[in-house]
Amino acid sequence: MSPVADAPRGRPPWIDVDWRAHLRWVPVRGRPVNVLDIGEGPVVVFLHGLSGCWQNWLESIPPLAGDHRVIAIDLPGFGESPMPAEPISVSGYARTVVDLLDALGVPEATIVGNSMGGFVGCEIAIRFPARVQRLVLVAPAGLSLRHMRHERKRGLRARAQNVLFFGLGRLARRTDVVVRSRRLRRALLLLVVAHPERLPGPLILEQARGAGKPGFDDALDAMTSYPIRDRLGEIGCPALVVWGEEDRLVPVRDAAEFEWLIPEARKILYPDTGHMAMLERPARFNADVRAFIQS
Repeated sequence: MSPVADAPRGRPPWIDVDWRAHLRWVPVRGRPVNVLDIGEGPVVVFLHGLSGCWQNWLESIPPLAGDHRVIAIDLPGFGESPMPAEPISVSGYARTVVDLLDALGVPEATIVGNSMGGFVGCEIAIRFPARVQRLVLVAPAGLSLRHMRHERKRGLRARAQNVLFFGLGRLARRTDVVVRSRRLRRALLLLVVAHPERLPGPLILEQARGAGKPGFDDALDAMTSYPIRDRLGEIGCPALVVWGEEDRLVPVRDAAEFEWLIPEARKILYPDTGHMAMLERPARFNADVRAFIQS
């Protein structure tokens, strides 16, 4: 498919889903976690990135939920989930996901993670290998620690971007001025999407729900202080690495590193695509994920 052909088009299936019927609070380690649980069949778990929420996967959930049980999580401190009782950490997030799967009666699953969620997915596959059948990493964080530490040192900039995202997100939920303005759409999704103007307005509105959450700073610190490179060779399940060639947030060169370091990994690069391939190229992404799960 061409980059334009596999971009979001027409009325998306997620618009017509009664999401409230599939959302629930699941107590995990003394705190409620907001969880979407829909469909029946082999289990696929979606993990969002920094400043994200379960709605980051809206374009992928309905196509997979037809013959899979799909679980999408607001990690503690993001989306609607409150901060965890203990300090945020990559290992803590991995333990939270596994405890949540225990609570839901899920022994094993395919884990799909974007950015920070990919980092957490790797940690789950390393520490709890029996729980992960397959691993899909969408521009995962974790390797470019030097770059991430540099951003951490420039914490004022990171916080300013989060505040900007939060402010525009609140505005987007109250009025259509953001989704109608090409300039404001670009500002709202500045770092994560190659062409914000190609995303439908309702989809942008849903992404704004991840803005300005309390876990941002602590999660950023947790990622930059938790090296994982030397442990990626311990991942024993098949892995698919998906990356946009125009990713402005995490360097696309890391795709080759993940492919090389994980024994059973292969990479796919999407042209003219940014950090969130699942939103920018949903048709291709969903087809690639389904083929990988069924291979």
